[in-house]
Amino acid sequence: MAEQHAMTPPAHPSHFAQNPLQRFLAATEVDTRLLGMIGALAIIWVGFNVFSGGLFLTPRNLWNLSVQTASVAVMVTGMVLVIVTRNIDLSVGSILGLVGMVMGVMQTQILPVQLGLGLGHPLIWVLSLGFGLVVGVGIGALQGGIIAYLRVPAFIVTLGGYLVWRGAAWWVTAGRTVAPMDSTFQLMGGGPAGSIGATWSWVVAVIACAAIALGLWFGRRQRRRFNFPQRPVWAEAALALIGCGAAIAAVAVANAYPWPVRIAENYANARGIPVPEGGLFISHGIAIPVLIAIGVGVVMTFLATRTRFGRYVYAMGGNPEAAELAGINTRWVTVKIFMLMGALCAIAAAISSARLNAATNALGTLDELYVIAAAVIGGTSLAGGVGTIAGALLGALVMQSLQSGMVLMGIDSPLQSIVVGIVLVFAVWLDTLYRRNKH
Repeated sequence: MAEQHAMTPPAHPSHFAQNPLQRFLAATEVDTRLLGMIGALAIIWVGFNVFSGGLFLTPRNLWNLSVQTASVAVMVTGMVLVIVTRNIDLSVGSILGLVGMVMGVMQTQILPVQLGLGLGHPLIWVLSLGFGLVVGVGIGALQGGIIAYLRVPAFIVTLGGYLVWRGAAWWVTAGRTVAPMDSTFQLMGGGPAGSIGATWSWVVAVIACAAIALGLWFGRRQRRRFNFPQRPVWAEAALALIGCGAAIAAVAVANAYPWPVRIAENYANARGIPVPEGGLFISHGIAIPVLIAIGVGVVMTFLATRTRFGRYVYAMGGNPEAAELAGINTRWVTVKIFMLMGALCAIAAAISSARLNAATNALGTLDELYVIAAAVIGGTSLAGGVGTIAGALLGALVMQSLQSGMVLMGIDSPLQSIVVGIVLVFAVWLDTLYRRNKH
């Protein structure tokens, strides 16, 4: 044994050495998959900017990109929980279309005409949105109940829902487009009026920076309380600087995009504001649908990581049998997940119909593809048990960036679908490789 031990070569110092990037990742505990996605997003943005002649990385396009991403971003936060529990929801686009049509009919016919509230009544948008949420939650409860208690596979139930709810959306108005939406309701779609302006956008940036600092401080205190290993102070400071820098940069870009010239002039004339010779510069600021998507992301992250419900979801995804033996009511949790998905589809429907200022039969078409693809690209494993809300939101941004960039380059719609399909398959393949190497 002594001879054998003496013959064993000593470990080379390089085995323990780490390059600066590895030391940074280890100290900050940054998810390498998330970092890889950010790198892929940067490559996509730079590539499209080069091939579009510098049109992609402009305040106007980035602002529009954020608004276009909002509805998919809202839905993908719920799709993460669905896929984590080894289910799937193919009906989200159809639910969006149906709820959007229902809210449109509520605003244009039922509330102002049949119930006599009159057009422009301040309660119209509130009641319409509330009823849309009830319809979305009801559809989710129905589908979740069939999946959980009748044991019909989620793929079949939601595939049926994909067809049923799309047909129901047509049936609500016999195929007619419903427009216009309530003026207050339209604010949820963005545009010059549906943005918060430069001043309030900077207020949001300050709040975001304060929230990042408080979150890091609270996390450090919790680690100390439970005797968990703590990150170095420099790593905490680096995370705070990166987070605050991203928030400030995003607000700066949003504030750099001005209102259209004609709208700015009409605004100035209506308020007696003199228009300078070079024109009036009024910043859009952050769009309201983007704020809604960020708010939903924050709430869903808290729900997934800080509540008993979130722990149950990931426990079910990791090992459904063990979760049931541990006393978790897996059937009721499944119903709640699909009810939550229905509510998020209703919020996305409000954003989409408000942005179009109309409810059409095409609303939500193919959204299920983009939502599922965004979740998978964002690191949610189809095998269940793995997935983050932040990664899914980043995946939604990647998907919308691909679509926006291809539109700027003038690529035909069929070819866009081909690219999205290839990206989805590639993302699932990467996820398979990651899990294989991890084990």
